[in-house]
Amino acid sequence: MSKSPGAQRVGVALIGAGMIAQTHVAALSAAQDRVRLISIISRHPEKAKYLAKYYAGPTPSFSADLASVVDNPEIHMVIVATPPSVRASLIEPLAMAGKHILLEKPVARTTGEAEDVVDICERAGVKLGMLFQHRVQESSQAAQRYVAGGELGRLGHVEIEAPLWRDQSYYDELGRGTYERDGGGVLMTQAIHTINLALSLAGPVARVQAMTATSPLHQMEAEDFAVAGLQFVCGAVGSLVASTASFPHGKEVIKLHFERGSLHLGRTSLDLVWRSGVRETVVVDKGDLGEAGPVVTTHGLHLGVIEDFVEAIQNNRAPLVSGRDALETHRLIEAIEMSSRTGRGMDVPV
Repeated sequence: MSKSPGAQRVGVALIGAGMIAQTHVAALSAAQDRVRLISIISRHPEKAKYLAKYYAGPTPSFSADLASVVDNPEIHMVIVATPPSVRASLIEPLAMAGKHILLEKPVARTTGEAEDVVDICERAGVKLGMLFQHRVQESSQAAQRYVAGGELGRLGHVEIEAPLWRDQSYYDELGRGTYERDGGGVLMTQAIHTINLALSLAGPVARVQAMTATSPLHQMEAEDFAVAGLQFVCGAVGSLVASTASFPHGKEVIKLHFERGSLHLGRTSLDLVWRSGVRETVVVDKGDLGEAGPVVTTHGLHLGVIEDFVEAIQNNRAPLVSGRDALETHRLIEAIEMSSRTGRGMDVPV
């Protein structure tokens, strides 16, 4: 079992050396006053050693041996950044060894697998946090405050848009855009961030009517386009449109229309439009999300999620987005997929 880190620096291992690994290492480097990157686990550790140049502290060890993390009492938390298809073999031994887990989205390929991951961590008594980095964006936090404050009145209509682009070369990587490796296409891999953020503001969805498809612009197994009508538990209605076939690459937008005004949450800004016609720019973020394509080029938001997760460990509180919180997003995505396959409206399980 891991020793409790208390107020000391938290020992960290990173599992996975794919395209997002550089961002994680840079974020961990920026958080050196709170964390120590001890180990990086990769199927090809020699190829992963380039990551050391993004870390300003002592060079971490590189290995393909999961046991080197499981058996190391100085490692308190593990960032798991592997494809969803290989997580089942990782999560249980890590959790049973007392390692807190910060997981790249999605939790797993299916809702059933995701529920298993959450149950494993809860039974082991370790924290499971999710890297939904859009949730720490300043504009997103401001939107949360406005919604919680109640001055806008009752929510009536929600618009969720993720007009994104991925070149075919992105899907040419072995397994990408397949159900076997990723669990799906645009919904599970890209739009899941926007969906999770929208649900955190509008609350859960009760029922969906949807269509998903693979456009002629991509050769892939799963969907690169999805559209859904949404009925929220609170009584509001809404729509979701998501695509990786929208060129040029666009920006995600969430619009929340209330009785007395609307919130327009963009990638880097939040605007408030009152029914009187007065428009206020509530916040403009200093930096972009760094996601003009498949690679996240900035690490500031990942740093925010990591710092929150470290505080959750040290103060024994829930992380900003727990694995159990993320199940709501998984269930909605699964209901959208089922609605498309059956051509019928689908209730979203609680």
